Amino acid sequence: MYQCPLCHNLLAKKERGLICQNNHQFDFAKEGYVNLMPVQHKRSKVPGDNKEMMQARRRFLEQGHYDQMRSKVAEKLVMHTHQESISILDIGCGEGYYTHEFSRRLQEKKTTSATYGLDISKVAIRYASKRYHDCHFCVASSHRLPFPDNSLQAIIRIYAPCKTEELNRCLAPDGIIITVTPAGKHLFQLKKLIYPNVLLHDETPEIIEGFSLIQNEKLHYTMSLDGNSAFDLLQMTPFAWRASEEIKSSIKNQTSFLCEADFSIRVYKKSE
Repeated sequence: MYQCPLCHNLLAKKERGLICQNNHQFDFAKEGYVNLMPVQHKRSKVPGDNKEMMQARRRFLEQGHYDQMRSKVAEKLVMHTHQESISILDIGCGEGYYTHEFSRRLQEKKTTSATYGLDISKVAIRYASKRYHDCHFCVASSHRLPFPDNSLQAIIRIYAPCKTEELNRCLAPDGIIITVTPAGKHLFQLKKLIYPNVLLHDETPEIIEGFSLIQNEKLHYTMSLDGNSAFDLLQMTPFAWRASEEIKSSIKNQTSFLCEADFSIRVYKKSE
């Protein structure tokens, strides 16, 4: 199902790895994933989230704080895919928390499916591959998807970027994209501790050329966190870099911290 990131020919299984007709070879790691990120495509030596960020994310997610969002996205996926056999891709899959649920829900629907998770972080993919054996995980760039033309029926993007050209290329004619982005007051209380003036997130729907927006829904609820969970949440966000040591210590020492979760969940369908 993968294509070579160097010459774009199909990759075939060979012993413990994948190989294309031009003899570009990619080995499976012992955890089961494949690294399809050539050195010349990297923008840094170790791209993506590091081990500490991954561990914080896993601890936070395993406490169920984003379960409502994950469940809602899985519902959309099941609702809008009707093929008997489908292949789906979770872009920016991290440690596989969402990817595994998508696979489980499709199997529950008795749909023959292949579920792929892709992330630029080797640490994240290693975590995912060790735990979830019902999905296929790869290290790759979201801007150079290692999949053949028209090979996917659904792509999920939870906070993840991707080039429009790649979405159009990889999705089949009846394919869908499901996106999750922060709605206006997402993590407002956490941001308020760091920034003097907190701006609300823009809720204008993204325009994806070649796709029509067919569903647009908001999900809002309040999370009740202790200090450790609140600090893990901070570590998952880009504004962790702006937090002083004093703020970090204050967050860790919270006995109860109420914080809003506010998501925009949208479904796009490939235009005829």
